[in-house]
Amino acid sequence: MPIPDLTDPEGVIEQIIDRLGTVPIDYEERVDFIRSRNGSPDRWLAAGVILLLHHHAGAGRDGGFVLQLIKRSSLVPQPGDLSCPGGMLDPRTDRLLRCLVASGLTPILQGRPRSLARARGGKSLEHISLFLTNALREAWEEVRINPLNVRFLGPLPSQELYVFSRVIFPVVGLVKRDWTFRPNREVERVIEIPLAALFDGERYGTLTVEIESALPFRHEVEPVRNFPCFLYTPPGGREEVLWGATLSIVLKFLAIVFGFTLPEANSNRVIRKFLRPDYATGNHGPSSP
Repeated sequence: MPIPDLTDPEGVIEQIIDRLGTVPIDYEERVDFIRSRNGSPDRWLAAGVILLLHHHAGAGRDGGFVLQLIKRSSLVPQPGDLSCPGGMLDPRTDRLLRCLVASGLTPILQGRPRSLARARGGKSLEHISLFLTNALREAWEEVRINPLNVRFLGPLPSQELYVFSRVIFPVVGLVKRDWTFRPNREVERVIEIPLAALFDGERYGTLTVEIESALPFRHEVEPVRNFPCFLYTPPGGREEVLWGATLSIVLKFLAIVFGFTLPEANSNRVIRKFLRPDYATGNHGPSSP
Protein backbone atom coordinates (compact mmCIF):
# COMPACT_ATOMS: atom_id res chain seq x y z
CA MET A 1 0.00 0.00 0.00
CA PRO A 2 1.19 3.59 -0.49
CA ILE A 3 2.74 5.38 2.47
CA PRO A 4 -0.01 7.25 4.34
CA ASP A 5 0.32 10.98 4.90
CA LEU A 6 2.48 11.27 8.02
CA THR A 7 3.37 14.94 7.64
CA ASP A 8 0.77 16.22 10.15
CA PRO A 9 2.08 14.96 13.51
CA GLU A 10 -0.96 15.97 15.55
CA GLY A 11 -3.31 14.47 12.98
CA VAL A 12 -1.40 11.17 13.00
CA ILE A 13 -1.42 11.05 16.80
CA GLU A 14 -5.17 11.73 16.94
CA GLN A 15 -5.77 8.99 14.36
CA ILE A 16 -3.76 6.55 16.47
CA ILE A 17 -5.70 7.47 19.62
CA ASP A 18 -9.07 7.13 17.88
CA ARG A 19 -8.29 3.77 16.23
CA LEU A 20 -6.67 2.19 19.29
CA GLY A 21 -9.34 3.56 21.59
CA THR A 22 -12.09 1.53 19.94
CA VAL A 23 -10.31 -1.66 18.85
CA PRO A 24 -11.52 -4.75 20.74
CA ILE A 25 -9.02 -6.04 23.28
CA ASP A 26 -8.95 -9.29 25.22
CA TYR A 27 -7.06 -8.35 28.39
CA GLU A 28 -9.72 -9.51 30.85
CA GLU A 29 -10.09 -12.92 29.18
CA ARG A 30 -6.34 -13.45 28.94
CA VAL A 31 -5.75 -12.44 32.56
CA ASP A 32 -8.42 -14.95 33.61
CA PHE A 33 -6.68 -17.61 31.49
CA ILE A 34 -3.34 -16.94 33.20
CA ARG A 35 -4.94 -17.10 36.64
CA SER A 36 -6.57 -20.42 35.78
CA ARG A 37 -3.10 -21.90 35.13
CA ASN A 38 -1.58 -20.79 38.44
CA GLY A 39 -0.11 -23.74 40.32
CA SER A 40 -0.36 -26.08 37.35
CA PRO A 41 2.52 -27.58 35.33
CA ASP A 42 1.23 -25.61 32.34
CA ARG A 43 1.72 -22.25 34.02
CA TRP A 44 1.52 -19.10 31.90
CA LEU A 45 2.94 -15.68 32.74
CA ALA A 46 1.94 -12.12 31.85
CA ALA A 47 4.25 -9.49 30.37
CA GLY A 48 3.62 -5.86 29.52
CA VAL A 49 5.47 -4.20 26.63
CA ILE A 50 5.29 -0.73 25.13
CA LEU A 51 5.55 0.09 21.44
CA LEU A 52 7.35 3.43 21.59
CA LEU A 53 6.61 6.00 18.90
CA HIS A 54 8.65 9.18 18.62
CA HIS A 55 8.47 12.18 16.29
CA HIS A 56 11.63 13.91 15.12
CA ALA A 57 10.69 17.50 14.32
CA GLY A 58 11.78 19.00 11.01
CA ALA A 59 11.71 15.72 9.11
CA GLY A 60 10.81 15.51 5.44
CA ARG A 61 8.00 13.77 3.62
CA ASP A 62 8.25 10.61 5.75
CA GLY A 63 6.79 12.61 8.66
CA GLY A 64 9.60 12.04 11.14
CA PHE A 65 7.86 9.27 13.09
CA VAL A 66 10.02 6.36 14.26
CA LEU A 67 9.49 3.22 16.29
CA GLN A 68 12.05 2.84 19.08
CA LEU A 69 12.87 -0.83 19.66
CA ILE A 70 15.55 -2.50 21.72
CA LYS A 71 18.04 -5.13 20.55
CA ARG A 72 18.39 -7.79 23.21
CA SER A 73 21.88 -8.51 24.51
CA SER A 74 23.58 -11.90 24.62
CA LEU A 75 23.01 -12.08 28.38
CA VAL A 76 19.25 -12.63 28.17
CA PRO A 77 16.88 -14.99 26.37
CA GLN A 78 16.24 -14.29 22.66
CA PRO A 79 19.64 -12.60 22.19
CA GLY A 80 19.94 -10.39 19.13
CA ASP A 81 16.18 -10.11 18.62
CA LEU A 82 14.46 -6.76 18.28
CA SER A 83 11.69 -6.22 20.81
CA CYS A 84 9.56 -3.59 22.48
CA PRO A 85 10.77 -2.41 25.89
CA GLY A 86 8.97 -4.35 28.60
CA GLY A 87 9.02 -7.56 30.56
CA MET A 88 7.35 -9.74 33.14
CA LEU A 89 4.61 -8.40 35.37
CA ASP A 90 5.65 -7.81 38.98
CA PRO A 91 2.21 -8.21 40.61
CA ARG A 92 2.95 -6.44 43.88
CA THR A 93 5.03 -3.52 42.58
CA ASP A 94 3.06 -2.92 39.39
CA ARG A 95 -0.32 -3.01 41.13
CA LEU A 96 0.92 -0.47 43.65
CA LEU A 97 2.29 1.87 40.97
CA ARG A 98 -0.81 1.34 38.82
CA CYS A 99 -2.90 3.27 41.33
CA LEU A 100 -0.83 6.37 40.64
CA VAL A 101 -0.93 5.96 36.84
CA ALA A 102 -4.67 5.23 36.77
CA SER A 103 -5.48 8.19 39.03
CA GLY A 104 -4.82 10.68 36.24
CA LEU A 105 -2.47 12.65 38.50
CA THR A 106 0.46 12.04 36.16
CA PRO A 107 0.70 13.10 32.48
CA ILE A 108 1.05 9.44 31.41
CA LEU A 109 -2.63 8.46 31.17
CA GLN A 110 -4.80 11.49 30.59
CA GLY A 111 -7.18 13.12 28.12
CA ARG A 112 -8.92 11.24 25.36
CA PRO A 113 -6.90 7.98 25.72
CA ARG A 114 -7.98 7.80 29.38
CA SER A 115 -11.61 8.56 28.50
CA LEU A 116 -11.62 5.87 25.80
CA ALA A 117 -10.12 3.33 28.22
CA ARG A 118 -12.79 4.13 30.83
CA ALA A 119 -15.53 3.88 28.20
CA ARG A 120 -14.66 0.21 27.62
CA GLY A 121 -16.27 -0.56 30.96
CA GLY A 122 -15.64 -3.47 33.27
CA LYS A 123 -12.05 -3.89 34.37
CA SER A 124 -10.56 -2.52 31.15
CA LEU A 125 -9.04 0.61 32.70
CA GLU A 126 -7.59 -1.48 35.53
CA HIS A 127 -5.94 -3.95 33.16
CA ILE A 128 -4.74 -1.34 30.67
CA SER A 129 -3.21 0.83 33.39
CA LEU A 130 -1.63 -2.24 35.03
CA PHE A 131 0.21 -3.36 31.91
CA LEU A 132 1.06 0.22 30.98
CA THR A 133 2.67 0.56 34.42
CA ASN A 134 4.42 -2.81 34.01
CA ALA A 135 5.83 -1.82 30.59
CA LEU A 136 6.98 1.64 31.73
CA ARG A 137 8.71 0.23 34.80
CA GLU A 138 10.58 -2.26 32.61
CA ALA A 139 11.41 0.44 30.03
CA TRP A 140 12.93 2.55 32.81
CA GLU A 141 15.03 -0.42 33.96
CA GLU A 142 16.14 -1.34 30.43
CA VAL A 143 16.89 2.01 28.79
CA ARG A 144 16.23 4.63 31.49
CA ILE A 145 13.37 6.39 29.76
CA ASN A 146 11.47 8.57 32.23
CA PRO A 147 7.84 7.35 32.41
CA LEU A 148 6.72 10.98 32.64
CA ASN A 149 8.20 11.49 29.16
CA VAL A 150 5.74 8.97 27.69
CA ARG A 151 2.15 9.69 26.69
CA PHE A 152 -0.16 6.66 26.51
CA LEU A 153 -1.95 6.48 23.15
CA GLY A 154 -3.88 3.22 23.47
CA PRO A 155 -3.78 -0.57 23.90
CA LEU A 156 -3.26 -3.32 21.35
CA PRO A 157 -4.76 -6.84 21.48
CA SER A 158 -2.68 -9.36 23.40
CA GLN A 159 0.02 -11.44 21.73
CA GLU A 160 0.75 -15.05 22.68
CA LEU A 161 4.36 -16.19 22.96
CA TYR A 162 3.59 -19.89 22.87
CA VAL A 163 7.06 -21.41 23.22
CA PHE A 164 7.68 -19.47 26.45
CA SER A 165 4.11 -19.84 27.83
CA ARG A 166 3.62 -16.09 28.02
CA VAL A 167 0.87 -13.68 27.12
CA ILE A 168 2.15 -10.25 26.06
CA PHE A 169 -0.04 -7.22 26.70
CA PRO A 170 1.15 -4.43 24.36
CA VAL A 171 0.39 -0.74 24.75
CA VAL A 172 1.43 2.16 22.52
CA GLY A 173 3.16 5.24 23.86
CA LEU A 174 4.47 8.49 22.41
CA VAL A 175 7.90 9.65 23.58
CA LYS A 176 7.31 13.37 23.99
CA ARG A 177 10.90 14.67 24.05
CA ASP A 178 14.28 13.44 22.85
CA TRP A 179 16.07 11.43 25.49
CA THR A 180 19.44 9.80 26.03
CA PHE A 181 19.43 6.02 25.81
CA ARG A 182 21.19 4.33 28.71
CA PRO A 183 20.76 0.61 28.09
CA ASN A 184 21.29 -1.84 30.95
CA ARG A 185 22.90 -5.28 30.65
CA GLU A 186 19.79 -6.70 28.97
CA VAL A 187 19.96 -4.34 26.00
CA GLU A 188 22.67 -4.15 23.33
CA ARG A 189 21.34 -0.93 21.80
CA VAL A 190 18.22 0.95 20.72
CA ILE A 191 17.11 0.71 17.08
CA GLU A 192 14.96 3.40 15.47
CA ILE A 193 12.87 2.30 12.49
CA PRO A 194 11.11 5.03 10.47
CA LEU A 195 7.37 4.44 10.49
CA ALA A 196 7.27 5.18 6.76
CA ALA A 197 9.74 2.34 6.04
CA LEU A 198 7.26 -0.22 7.40
CA PHE A 199 4.94 0.47 4.44
CA ASP A 200 7.63 -0.54 1.91
CA GLY A 201 6.70 -4.03 0.72
CA GLU A 202 10.20 -4.64 -0.66
CA ARG A 203 11.54 -4.70 2.90
CA TYR A 204 9.51 -7.78 3.87
CA GLY A 205 11.06 -11.19 3.40
CA THR A 206 11.06 -14.72 4.80
CA LEU A 207 13.04 -15.86 7.81
CA THR A 208 13.78 -19.58 7.88
CA VAL A 209 14.43 -20.61 11.47
CA GLU A 210 16.21 -23.86 12.33
CA ILE A 211 15.66 -24.89 15.93
CA GLU A 212 18.11 -27.13 17.75
CA SER A 213 16.35 -30.00 19.52
CA ALA A 214 18.11 -29.22 22.83
CA LEU A 215 16.34 -25.87 23.19
CA PRO A 216 14.46 -25.87 26.52
CA PHE A 217 11.16 -24.50 25.23
CA ARG A 218 8.03 -25.10 27.29
CA HIS A 219 6.22 -26.55 24.28
CA GLU A 220 7.24 -28.72 21.36
CA VAL A 221 8.10 -26.82 18.17
CA GLU A 222 8.89 -27.79 14.59
CA PRO A 223 12.64 -28.03 13.85
CA VAL A 224 12.37 -25.77 10.77
CA ARG A 225 9.82 -23.00 10.34
CA ASN A 226 9.35 -20.02 8.03
CA PHE A 227 8.32 -16.65 9.45
CA PRO A 228 7.60 -13.29 7.83
CA CYS A 229 10.23 -10.71 8.64
CA PHE A 230 11.00 -7.04 8.08
CA LEU A 231 14.53 -5.99 7.11
CA TYR A 232 16.01 -2.62 7.94
CA THR A 233 19.52 -1.18 7.95
CA PRO A 234 19.97 1.78 10.33
CA PRO A 235 22.27 4.60 9.15
CA GLY A 236 25.85 3.48 9.64
CA GLY A 237 24.75 0.09 10.99
CA ARG A 238 24.15 -3.41 9.76
CA GLU A 239 20.92 -4.99 8.61
CA GLU A 240 18.47 -5.84 11.40
CA VAL A 241 15.73 -8.47 11.20
CA LEU A 242 12.37 -7.82 12.87
CA TRP A 243 10.34 -11.00 13.28
CA GLY A 244 8.29 -13.11 15.67
CA ALA A 245 6.05 -11.66 18.37
CA THR A 246 7.41 -8.13 18.01
CA LEU A 247 6.72 -8.04 14.27
CA SER A 248 3.22 -9.35 14.99
CA ILE A 249 2.65 -6.50 17.45
CA VAL A 250 3.94 -3.92 14.95
CA LEU A 251 1.75 -5.37 12.18
CA LYS A 252 -1.32 -5.25 14.44
CA PHE A 253 -0.59 -1.58 15.09
CA LEU A 254 -0.22 -0.83 11.37
CA ALA A 255 -3.38 -2.76 10.48
CA ILE A 256 -5.54 -1.13 13.15
CA VAL A 257 -4.35 2.44 12.62
CA PHE A 258 -3.59 2.55 8.89
CA GLY A 259 -5.32 -0.49 7.36
CA PHE A 260 -1.96 -2.02 6.41
CA THR A 261 -1.82 -5.68 5.38
CA LEU A 262 1.33 -7.81 5.26
CA PRO A 263 2.57 -7.83 1.66
CA GLU A 264 3.79 -10.91 -0.14
CA ALA A 265 7.35 -11.62 0.92
CA ASN A 266 10.11 -10.45 -1.40
CA SER A 267 11.43 -13.70 -2.92
CA ASN A 268 14.91 -12.19 -3.05
CA ARG A 269 14.98 -11.69 0.71
CA VAL A 270 15.24 -15.09 2.39
CA ILE A 271 17.19 -15.07 5.64
CA ARG A 272 18.29 -18.10 7.67
CA LYS A 273 18.56 -18.11 11.46
CA PHE A 274 19.80 -20.96 13.65
CA LEU A 275 18.54 -21.02 17.23
CA ARG A 276 21.16 -22.42 19.60
CA PRO A 277 20.38 -23.63 23.13
CA ASP A 278 21.30 -20.26 24.63
CA TYR A 279 18.48 -18.62 22.65
CA ALA A 280 16.09 -19.62 25.44
CA THR A 281 18.42 -18.74 28.32
CA GLY A 282 21.06 -16.20 27.28
CA ASN A 283 24.76 -16.97 27.27
CA HIS A 284 25.00 -17.05 31.04
CA GLY A 285 22.27 -19.55 31.83
CA PRO A 286 18.64 -19.00 32.80
CA SER A 287 17.60 -15.48 33.66
CA SER A 288 14.39 -13.56 34.11
CA PRO A 289 13.65 -11.00 31.41
